[in-house]
Formats: sequence, structure tokens, C-alpha cells
Amino acid sequence: MRILIAEDEPRIAADVKSGLERAGYVADVVNDGATASFQAEVETYDALVLDLGLPQLDGLSVLRRLRADGSSLPVLILTARDGWRERVEGIDAGADDYLAKPFRMEELLARLRAILRRSAGHASPVLRTGTTELDTRTRAVSVDGRQAELTALEYRLLAFLMHRQGQVVPPSELLEHLYDTGTDREANAIEAVLTRLRRKLGAGVVETRRGHGYVIPADPT
Repeated sequence: MRILIAEDEPRIAADVKSGLERAGYVADVVNDGATASFQAEVETYDALVLDLGLPQLDGLSVLRRLRADGSSLPVLILTARDGWRERVEGIDAGADDYLAKPFRMEELLARLRAILRRSAGHASPVLRTGTTELDTRTRAVSVDGRQAELTALEYRLLAFLMHRQGQVVPPSELLEHLYDTGTDREANAIEAVLTRLRRKLGAGVVETRRGHGYVIPADPT
């Protein structure tokens, strides 16, 4: 899962990026609103962590521009403004959640997991397909009750597809969500990761739809 962080305080931006990467996300950082608006438009992200007090273009303006353009990108607002009016204004502008500074990284991660789940239509923090379970809180993956040891890249790929169960995801979209802006993206890298993932979880967990992409079939209801 790939997250855009728009934060102009270098220490906070670095801490959030580090925390997200330790939790298994890929994170890009921008430090002004104009760049944040541009990045959100031209790159593909799963969520935006957005500071309100950005230079050049403030966070609310970035958010309003996103929503006016029809973007449904999940947005978690970070701000030093702690009054209820600012909270209402942010939510009314289209934010999915709101977190006041100072904050604990654990809370930011919990709120981010929640808006990612909601955007994908999942109520539970534990995602399931067949006998495979992925706990988004702990990053634990198990098959038939036995823990599976995944690399960071294998986990990101599995988590992305499990959030989108039943949807065929093209290789180009997977590449956009698995790697940050500065990483070379090779299409055959996806096949290599999938080969290792299938070896650990079973051949049928991720299906290949030739000419279209990859899918984890939705569990029958």
C-alpha cells in the first residue's frame, strides 16, 4: 500500500514516513500543498496523510481540490489546530478522519488502517480468503492456522490484493502501489514476487487472468 505524506515540518514528516515504512507501507513525502496536489493527481496512492498548515496551498484547499476533481482517495488530516470548528471544516471538506498534533504513531496507524479498510469495504481488521488470514494490525499472515513468514514486498502485494478481493488488478497498477516514486518499476518483478508468495501460501491464493492481471477471488457469501 502506497501513502502520500504532505507535511512541511521535516521532523514530523520523517517520523511519519519511518513509522509507515516499519508498518509495511511505501511512503512518499512532499512539503507543500502545491506539490501535494500535483502528486495526488499524477501518481497513484492508497491514502493521503495531509497537514492543514502547508505552505503555497493549505491542506483544506488541497482536499477541496481533490474532491472537486472527483477523487475518492482516503484522506487523514494532521494538524496542530485542535478546535472543533477546524475538525468540522476538515470533515465537511471531505476528510475521512482527523488527528491533532501531537499524536502517537500507533494511533495514526490505527486510523490509517481504518480508513483503508472502509474505502475497500472491509469492516474487520482481519482479511480472509479461503484458509489464509491477514491481520492488518499486526501484519501477521497465516494459512490453516500456521504463520507464514513474508518479506515486506510479499506482504504489501498480498495486502493490496486482499483489500481488493474480487477485483482484477493489472500489473501496472500493482507496480504503482507497491513502489515509491524513486524506485524503478519492472513488470516482471511482480511475477517474481507472486511466485514466492504462492510457494508460501499455496498456488491458488492469487489467480492470474492472462492479459488482464491478478486477483484474489472473493470468498462466497
